[in-house]
Amino acid sequence: MKILNAVLAVIAFLALTVFQKVGEVLAGDGLREVIVSHTDEKDILQLYRIKEDGTGSHQLTHSKSGCRMPSCSPDRKKLVYVEQIGHGLALRVSDLNGENAQTLVKEGMNLMPSWMPDSEHLVWMKVKPKPKQDPARNAQIHLANVKTGQTRRFFTDKEQLKFSNAMPVVSPKGGRIAFVSNRSGNMRIWVSDLNGSNAKLISRPEAEYHKKIKAPIEQKVPTWSPNGKWIAHWEGVEMIHMSKFTGVLNPQRDRMISSTFHVWVVGSDGKNRRKFGRGDDPTWSPDGYVTRAFPDPKRGGPKIMVDTESGEKELPIVPHKKNWGRFTWLP
Repeated sequence: MKILNAVLAVIAFLALTVFQKVGEVLAGDGLREVIVSHTDEKDILQLYRIKEDGTGSHQLTHSKSGCRMPSCSPDRKKLVYVEQIGHGLALRVSDLNGENAQTLVKEGMNLMPSWMPDSEHLVWMKVKPKPKQDPARNAQIHLANVKTGQTRRFFTDKEQLKFSNAMPVVSPKGGRIAFVSNRSGNMRIWVSDLNGSNAKLISRPEAEYHKKIKAPIEQKVPTWSPNGKWIAHWEGVEMIHMSKFTGVLNPQRDRMISSTFHVWVVGSDGKNRRKFGRGDDPTWSPDGYVTRAFPDPKRGGPKIMVDTESGEKELPIVPHKKNWGRFTWLP
């Protein structure tokens, strides 16, 4: 009997140990990480490395003017982001911990940088903004070699340069590029070969124009799924039609415009287009789930949601009452 009790005690101890280990993994060891841009105590956008449950936040930048639009290299070694320097928006590259930061491109207005699969090259949009105009409507795509610092314009064919090309993202295997262009009239998601040839409109909306708001339907922010089979993007009436930009106060119209903001997902072949949910700024988690963000009055800032096998869950990566400037998953 004593032997049996001893055996049962050992089994119970081992079971408890196993459950504790599993609990530790579920509680934090298995959590993914992101790098997010949100405002600090001085209301300046900084970059923070944080776990997806909002714990373990570590500040990476201490900018005097603001850092936004971070993107992690596929090999997890480098970070690119946009920092305001003077009257321009510069591209900065650093180690993943924020150290050894260097300015890659200083001149002009540089936005939406993203890495190519080799972790050595970047693509981004350089814009020439006009008052009360969407920046993407006057932009061109550029390429940079991070090691050498050399840069050049992408899509140099005369026919391609007739139009605006913006918000570039290269496919996971590197053979194709998704981008935003007005070559069909309104801003739409296009996919082409890496040099811009064989361009195809990939996600045709149900309507070109919103009759009640009296403004065009636009598309922005394409992003590839990790397996390269899907592209998520934003679709709706642009913010430039809101009171803040028009100067004409119309809260009801503003709410109507905001209600058009949705994330859509479409196959990289242009098939199986579907509305994913309300929001903006879509990304894909490393294991292939879509995230989206939308204003939340209760939080006083953005509410960021990620899809999971069991439904959606919130990513509390932006503190309450803080502004933000996008985020990136660590691969």
